[in-house]
Amino acid sequence: MAETIYDVAIIGSGPGGYTAAIRAGQLGLKPCLIEKNEKLGGTCLQVGCIPTKALLFNAEIYDHMKAGKDFGIEGLDGAKLNWTTIQDRKNKIVQKHTKGLEFLMRKNKVEVVKGYGRLTGPRKDGVLTVEVQGGSSIRAKNVLLATGSEAKMLPGLEPDDRLLTNIEILSLKAIPKSLVVVGAGAVGVEFASIYKSFDCDVTILEMLPRLVPLEDEEISKELMRSYNKRGIQSFVGTKLDKVEKTKTGIAATFTPPDGKQQKLEAEKILIAVGRAPQTANVGLEKTKIKPERGFVHTDGWMETEEPGIYAVGDIIAGFPQLAHVAFMQGMVAVAHIAGKPARPLNRNRIPNCTYCEPQISSVGMTEAAARQAGREVKIGKFPFSANSKASIVGSHEGFVKVVADAKYGEVLGVHIIGPQATEMIAEAVVALEMEATVDDLMFTIHPHPTLSEAMFDGIESVYGLSINI
Repeated sequence: MAETIYDVAIIGSGPGGYTAAIRAGQLGLKPCLIEKNEKLGGTCLQVGCIPTKALLFNAEIYDHMKAGKDFGIEGLDGAKLNWTTIQDRKNKIVQKHTKGLEFLMRKNKVEVVKGYGRLTGPRKDGVLTVEVQGGSSIRAKNVLLATGSEAKMLPGLEPDDRLLTNIEILSLKAIPKSLVVVGAGAVGVEFASIYKSFDCDVTILEMLPRLVPLEDEEISKELMRSYNKRGIQSFVGTKLDKVEKTKTGIAATFTPPDGKQQKLEAEKILIAVGRAPQTANVGLEKTKIKPERGFVHTDGWMETEEPGIYAVGDIIAGFPQLAHVAFMQGMVAVAHIAGKPARPLNRNRIPNCTYCEPQISSVGMTEAAARQAGREVKIGKFPFSANSKASIVGSHEGFVKVVADAKYGEVLGVHIIGPQATEMIAEAVVALEMEATVDDLMFTIHPHPTLSEAMFDGIESVYGLSINI
C-alpha cells in the first residue's frame, strides 16, 4: 500500500489546531491532527475558557438570587449552593463539546492520531516528517504547530491541593473559605470574581501597579473600585516574598508599596502569573526556527523560518494568548496552504475579553497608547448608570470609553467595563476593521432598550452630544 502523505499535519488540538483541521477539510485538503492527550480541545475546552465560563455563569446566577428581593422575588436569600451539581454541570458542558469536536473531525475527514508529535527536520523531497510517540511517523507536505501553553509557576513551587493553577482550581472538592490570588490578569480576576460570588474570602496580590494591567487605566480603576465594593481586597504594586504551607492551609508573605511586609493565611492560593509556550520538546532545534523565550516568530501567513512549517496560538511571539486569536491564525495558515484568499491578522484589531463581574472588553488603542503614538485624540465616555437596559437588568456599574482621532474622527479604540461587555465588543471590532469614524457610528441605529445603546451614547459623547447624559 502507498504511504499516506497528508497536505497538513497539525500538532495540537486546541482552538488553533482543531480550527485549522476543520478548515483544511472544508477546503479539500487532507489533514491529520496529532494530539498527545486523550481528549481533543486543548486547554481552552478542557481546563480553560469553557469550564471557567461555566463557573462564572453559575456565579452570576447565584449573585442574582442573593439580590432576589430587589426584583420582587422572595425566599431566594436562603438559597444554598450544591457544589457537586455545579461541578457536574461544568463537566457535562466540557464533555458535550468534546464529543462535538470528535464529530466535526469525522465530518471533515480529519485523521486523528493520538500521541506526542515532534518535528524531525526540514522538508525532504517536498515532505516533512513528524515522529509520534510510540514509534510511528506522519508524513505531510506542511506541518502546523499548535502546541499551546501551560500555566507559569513561581520558582521552587509545585501545584498540589493547596497551591493551585487554573487546572486544580477548576476541580476543587469544596468551595474554599479563603483564597489568595497571585496575579491580576484575566485568569486571576476571573477566579477572584467566581469564588467571591460563592462567598469565599478573596485577596488579590499583583506585582504591577494596577489590576488588569493591559487594559486602559480607567478600566483598571473602575475594576478596583468595583472589587473593593464587593469585598475583594486587592494589593497592587506588591511583591510576593514567600509562600509556605501551614497546618490548615497556606500562607503568603508579601510587601505592598508602603514597604511594610505582611503575612496572609488562606485555605488555598491560586498562582495566575501568566502562561508559558509549550515549544521545548517539539523538535524546533532540528529546523531553522529560532524561538525567543520559547515563542515562535512567523510571517503574516503564520509560516515560520522553516518552509512548510506553520505555527499558531499561544506559542506565537507578539500576539496575545487568546483562543479567538488562535482560531483566526489557524484559518489564515490553512488558507495560505490551500492557496485560498486570506488576510494576515492585525494586532490592533484583536478584542480582549475578561469575564469577571463586571465584565471587561476592549479593542484597539488605549488612551495612553494613542497619545504616546503622537495621536491627538478625543475621548467619549458613557456610564451604564444612564442606560435604561442596565437599570432593567440591575447592573449599573461601569462605562463605555471611546478613543477617537481628533482630526479625522477615526475610532482608535473602544474600552468597556460593565454588563455583557464581552458580547458588546464585537461591534467595535467591526468598526475598527472597517476603519469607521465617529460620524459613521453616530448615524448607525441601535435598538432600544438595549445595553448596546451605551456604545451609541459613548460614540456620541466624543462630540459632547450624548442624548442620555
